[in-house]
Amino acid sequence: MAGNVLVVHGGGPTAVINSSLYGVIEEAKASGKIDKVYGAMGGSEAILKERFLDLMQFPEEKLKLLLETPATAIGSSRYALEDEDYQAMPEIFKKYGIQYVLLNGGNGTMDTCGKIYHACKDSGIYVVGIPKTIDNDIAITDHTPGYGSAARYIAATTAEVGVDVKSLPIHVCVIEAMGRNAGWITAASVLARKKPGDAPHLIYLPEFPFNEEQFLEDVKKLYDEKGGVVVVASEGLKDEKGEPIVPPIFKSGRATYYGDVSAHLANLVIQKLGIKARSEKPGICGRASIAWQSPVDRDEAVLAGREALKAAMNGESGVMIGFIRDETPDGSYKIHVERIPIEQVMLYERVIPETYVNERRNDVTEEFIKWCRPLIGPELRDFIDFNDYYDKEGEKE
Repeated sequence: MAGNVLVVHGGGPTAVINSSLYGVIEEAKASGKIDKVYGAMGGSEAILKERFLDLMQFPEEKLKLLLETPATAIGSSRYALEDEDYQAMPEIFKKYGIQYVLLNGGNGTMDTCGKIYHACKDSGIYVVGIPKTIDNDIAITDHTPGYGSAARYIAATTAEVGVDVKSLPIHVCVIEAMGRNAGWITAASVLARKKPGDAPHLIYLPEFPFNEEQFLEDVKKLYDEKGGVVVVASEGLKDEKGEPIVPPIFKSGRATYYGDVSAHLANLVIQKLGIKARSEKPGICGRASIAWQSPVDRDEAVLAGREALKAAMNGESGVMIGFIRDETPDGSYKIHVERIPIEQVMLYERVIPETYVNERRNDVTEEFIKWCRPLIGPELRDFIDFNDYYDKEGEKE
């Protein structure tokens, strides 16, 4: 009898998590050795409740929709598993002929993956992790599926807001980006810039202490020069003491719901500088957008799904699929896949290194741009601004 596969989604979804699911299904079909690919309908809790759906029964035209479907088609959860839950899983897997368990998620899900691996170690069940997180904060791997699309979204949104603010340069606009402790998404807003002076004008990351006085000084200087300023700030900004600049409004386990950082910063500009300001908080729009999905991200997500099942079928267990960037003679982008021991990634957060941030901690460096640029796919569209064709006296250049 052919072995069965179970795919479990955990944590916040992305624009390409379904692409990894599609990769698993396609690899299962190609192998000819898989009978069923079950989806756990609702995350890790679905294992205990045995809510499984065989995805192999659906026709290819339906399955291809996974490549352009936001969120997760099989559902996710942040369910906190207990020790007894892990111990109960091997018998549940055996009941359904599940030989391969693939968990797709971020840091918390990789921790769950490791614990399920240990629970199943002597059961002939192979457990492999598929990385997924818009936060890009999983260790070892160069980047994670989900990040490239979130990066493309924030860059495109910043570019569009930047054109708006430049055309009516009367205020400061603060865009808040997702990312609790890691500023990878916030930093990616830099890819909005096509030429010097383009937005974003200031970038603030959670890895480095936020200084209110310096922020206001930077904003005032740029406002006096430009009239309109675009700031991109992380939701997880912290002060010199490591405390959030806006206290969290809700905490549950690892999940933290921050207050409105962009509104707080905009209010500071209004109250202390007397300058018009407004805040924008795209929030989950940035992880759900298929319109700004990165094709590179999508293709690599498919690859991660396929490679995870390959690893499991080859008898590998307790590993996560990771991307390693290759050095190329012409500097072009190329990666290869490696199997990373799950213990090396369980709940370890990868943050932005100092070399990716400027000395004043209000922008990123060319080194970061070079690293990030290939992940978002095609160049963002150009915009026309006729002001660029005229000098300060109003005469055509």
